[in-house]
Amino acid sequence: MPFSRQIILFVLGFWCNPFLTHGQSAKRITSYVAETGVLGSSAQTPFWLRANKYGVVPLQSPLGWVNAGLWSDYRAADSTGYRRRVDWGYAINAVANVGSTNQILLPEAYVKGRIGSLELYVGRRREVVGLVDTLLTTGAYAWSGNALPIPKIQLSLPTYTAIPFTKGVLSVLAGYSHGWFENSDRLIKGSYLHQTQVYGRIGKPSWRFRLYAGFNHQVIWAGKAAPGVLSPLVAVDGKLPSSLKYYPAVVIGERGLFDANDPNVTSFEDNRVGNHLGSVDFAADMSIADWNLFVYRQFPYDDGSLFYLTNIQDGLNGIRLKNTKQAVGQAFFLRQLTMEYLFTGSQGGPEFVIDDPKRRGRDDYFNHAQFVDGWTYFGRTIGTPFLTPAAEIQRGNFGIANNRVSAAHLGLSALLFGTVDVIAKASYSINAGRYPVPFLNKPRQFSGFISAGIPVNVFGGTVLSAALAVDSGELLPNSVGGSLSLRKSGFLGKKKPDYQRSSPFRMP
Repeated sequence: MPFSRQIILFVLGFWCNPFLTHGQSAKRITSYVAETGVLGSSAQTPFWLRANKYGVVPLQSPLGWVNAGLWSDYRAADSTGYRRRVDWGYAINAVANVGSTNQILLPEAYVKGRIGSLELYVGRRREVVGLVDTLLTTGAYAWSGNALPIPKIQLSLPTYTAIPFTKGVLSVLAGYSHGWFENSDRLIKGSYLHQTQVYGRIGKPSWRFRLYAGFNHQVIWAGKAAPGVLSPLVAVDGKLPSSLKYYPAVVIGERGLFDANDPNVTSFEDNRVGNHLGSVDFAADMSIADWNLFVYRQFPYDDGSLFYLTNIQDGLNGIRLKNTKQAVGQAFFLRQLTMEYLFTGSQGGPEFVIDDPKRRGRDDYFNHAQFVDGWTYFGRTIGTPFLTPAAEIQRGNFGIANNRVSAAHLGLSALLFGTVDVIAKASYSINAGRYPVPFLNKPRQFSGFISAGIPVNVFGGTVLSAALAVDSGELLPNSVGGSLSLRKSGFLGKKKPDYQRSSPFRMP
């Protein structure tokens, strides 16, 4: 074969075969987990034994559980540093609870594919959205990991990706998705989720100082109520706008994007189609000697108050200090310290006067006149768990009963004697209920938690973990509870992989 023809065939093969590898081909590695445990408490399961656990820990105990899962991630780079532009992965994770609550849950079940930095996934996936510490936080304001993940289709840049021609100084993380709310035990059935998030970073990963900013936009829309649930003033025959022609109004969140004389809508849609909420976030992180300092602020919005700056005092404030050194023989090694303060008591003030921007308050976070189930999924708050559902605190039957909160929080992660992993959390909150239904005594609440995990030489190496938690106060039932579990995890086909399983919407 002529040499020129060989060159042509080589070039065509290179561009047409996205799976062509350079050097030693990197193999796909699948990780697994197998866990079993027991949990018990003197009353309702304490707050920090169940909050931000993706909805898999029931409110009632005692119970035993089995947790099993497989995760297959994208291939890592090969021996020459080449990484496939086109790849795929999957996950399946099941949790079975037996005892006071019997259920089988799928907190993760998805398939994903990647072309370059762009990813598409379908299914349920554990996610936290927003600029926030993800280990010891009280929870990101709008999407915290407190509820079972909502099944959705999502197109995203799941990690910070450099903007062309900026030499990595500017990068962006973003996502766009459509999801489906549950129908069981919900007053409004057949509702959809729209979700958008866009975050930018100034600074290369190698820099000692970086700035972050962005927003997330969450919308519940569509659905139908049972007879008598919704007033004719807010729904036509109990039906909410659900067809595709309303979708631009959902995504953009603007008025006037459909016929004002549409017989399928009420004057309520003159404001917005669906319930819109989210947060606008700012953050910075700095490397100082052997520590990384990360500070962040999330500004919530649920109406027009943030636009007019009347609820500017509401939000989540956080400081995370992370140790970047390796632990070497210390009796006590501090890995991370997180301090947060959450305040949602303003909501633009106690009045709602539509013609006066300075008095358009009473935002009633996570509640809505049409979507009366509130910002919940299978009974759990989707956002920060400190905004509590009615059933969780036995103050009503549906929706969020407590959304005017002041909460201080401290979290700690440490390693003892080089082997024992310790996590501790302590939170104190003052709770004022809602503007329409206030808690006149403003109940105080303390919730504490401590856990320890130690490697044990059984089944080829496992981790034995014990946890103790307490609720004491006037909001939640006073309760003391604990758990004990044995967890085996690893990688199929390789003991020490050269990568870490990726997390969607990874923050600093």
